Amino acid sequence: MKRVHLYIGFVIILLSACSAQEKKGQSVQSEKPEVNQVSSVEFDASDFRNASFDDAISGTEMVISDGDWLSYEIEIPETGRYTTRISATGADGTGVWIEDYINNTDGRTYNITGFVATKESGSNFVDGSPLKKGKHQIKVHAQGGDVALKSVNFTLLQEHLEESEKLVQNMEGSDWTLVWSDEFEGSGLPDSTKWNYNVGNWGWGNNEPQYYTNPRIENARQEDGALIIEAHQNDMGQDWTSARLTTQGKAAFVYGKIEFRAKVPVGRGTWAAGWLLGDSYEDEMSWPYCGEIDVLECVGFEIDDSTGDGMNHASCHTRAYYFKQGNQITAQTPVKNMNAQWHTYSIEWYPNVIYALVDGERYYTYDKTADELEWPFNTPQNIILNLAVGGGWGGAKGIDGSWDNHQFVVDYVRVYEKTNFETK
Repeated sequence: MKRVHLYIGFVIILLSACSAQEKKGQSVQSEKPEVNQVSSVEFDASDFRNASFDDAISGTEMVISDGDWLSYEIEIPETGRYTTRISATGADGTGVWIEDYINNTDGRTYNITGFVATKESGSNFVDGSPLKKGKHQIKVHAQGGDVALKSVNFTLLQEHLEESEKLVQNMEGSDWTLVWSDEFEGSGLPDSTKWNYNVGNWGWGNNEPQYYTNPRIENARQEDGALIIEAHQNDMGQDWTSARLTTQGKAAFVYGKIEFRAKVPVGRGTWAAGWLLGDSYEDEMSWPYCGEIDVLECVGFEIDDSTGDGMNHASCHTRAYYFKQGNQITAQTPVKNMNAQWHTYSIEWYPNVIYALVDGERYYTYDKTADELEWPFNTPQNIILNLAVGGGWGGAKGIDGSWDNHQFVVDYVRVYEKTNFETK
């Protein structure tokens, strides 16, 4: 009989005040209710349902050889992002990774932890694994050599961000009218009425090594009329820390012109982005059905460190067209002095077409609208700003380790709709 232990309890979370006068070097806690329900699921290694090898039980451990796996069925009590704690031992260089939705019909591999190294203590963890409420069939894979697995625990780290205000923009008219913005004119942490944070280091679907932090002045702050998202090397015990801000849980948008005025970092390994993600995203199975619109996306290995000249990329990802099946509809355009000069990256999103522009010049069109698999863009999307380091694309040519930190600087984010102004 498979044993799944479910723990639901309550913890008290101590909060730190977030003064508008906070300076760089101070760290704060995220704004949360004083009482937060914590959900946890734990299973023993021997509770497996299937395996890629003959049973090799040693006491309470299961020994998994490199490339082999064990499968489990678990019940997740609440949708959100989880801390995945793995109790396992093995030689240096060995570890495990966890695959979700192993019987999905899309032929996808949903890696929700990245590589988790074994330790002498037998316990290691990653934060932020996205999991939807309900039954999950998963595999625990060994990598790098034999691993003796004891148990796995998923503990809720961040509740699913819900109840976004839905803003539907009118797209008929001749004039653009501002309906939502953040000008980043304050100081200290970004405006908590407009931004939430995605937290963790689970790889973010792209094998990214950075840890996205909760509200932390070192990684995201308002300064001199701009938002600074700053990635730090060898910080908080992580290879890199950074920030990923989202309007999910605050505001979601349907149609409109969305603008990012920004400067992006140079440096091989950086991956700066301003983009939109379907508000219906709950875990990796949601994507790309929920839709994704990349507005500002650039990687450091394409940017000249001296001149700052590089490339910006625009893409729409849908179930019919997305990069993991190699048929995404995308375009790129050269941009001068990306790191030292302000440029405006924008989309114009209509009910039947999306255009992308840099500094007002259109270079991209997405107009596939046959069905919801081609066009999921009649439903709300939230805005995301993040700076990754490495990953499948950002790290395609390695990470330049000579940099201690990188800055992605955003002057403003603005959303417009179309109107007609009557003139007398």
